[in-house]
Amino acid sequence: MQVKASEICNGHSMVGALRRVLVCSPHDAGWDSPERASQWHELGFGHAPDAKVATLQHRAMCRELESVGAEILYLPGPGNLSLDAVYAHDASLPTDYGWIALRPGKRNRVAEGGRQREFAEQSDIYLLGEVQAPGTAEGGDMVWLDSHTLLMGQGYRSNAAGIEQIRALLQSKGITVIAAPLPYGKGPAACLHLMSLMSLLDETTAVVDLPWMAVETVELLRERFTFIEIDPSERDTLACNVLSLGGRRLLALEENRNTNERLRLAGFDVRTFAGSELCINGGGGPTCLTRPILRA
Repeated sequence: MQVKASEICNGHSMVGALRRVLVCSPHDAGWDSPERASQWHELGFGHAPDAKVATLQHRAMCRELESVGAEILYLPGPGNLSLDAVYAHDASLPTDYGWIALRPGKRNRVAEGGRQREFAEQSDIYLLGEVQAPGTAEGGDMVWLDSHTLLMGQGYRSNAAGIEQIRALLQSKGITVIAAPLPYGKGPAACLHLMSLMSLLDETTAVVDLPWMAVETVELLRERFTFIEIDPSERDTLACNVLSLGGRRLLALEENRNTNERLRLAGFDVRTFAGSELCINGGGGPTCLTRPILRA
């Protein structure tokens, strides 16, 4: 008998207790391959990656995930994957009804959607659908406001066609998909996602980079959430990129001490790991590194 998708993967929550998560190690993303590492500049990294340091930081992150009881699954690689594959969040959208394979807007990342689709198929997870050209959609642009409302950032990584395809896949399930315009930021080469500007901490609280958010998005979120603003000096070190582990437990980068203190003063249990090489260099924090596939 086929196992229901919801028994091995689900979605529709950013803040439930994390039970199963997909990651891609720096090794499996080719960080220790001289050929792949040489592409760092064209991928938008700050400097040539140090695979050894990145691996140590990734292991530290995984230990924090395991400490809250999360089962860690590893995406095999590298195959045709690039360094960006370490940011496993972006190539898929698990839902209560099955897996949606995404089509990243960054060209070098398109293959990740297929690799993660293969992972889902091998894990007996039902494939609900996949985003097709000319549509683009990345997981970093998708935030579940509640179990029936998905907010999607519209910018260089997720376009109008991709948002419409996600809407078409989910509307029969009673899901409302709302598009949220994103700012130009540092331009098309930079990885600016909706989750670069906000992360949900629990059912009523969000950490935000308020000055960079569109007015209509701010007004929508104010109806639902209390805001904790990041320290602006920590914007470039990904202070807004915080992963909820459930039960008011959070995973953040240790470099963002001021913002992390604000979260602690608000009553959250903030766990940290160093992300200088793994995260800040490539522009992806704890949420980017993890693709939650089961929350309680």
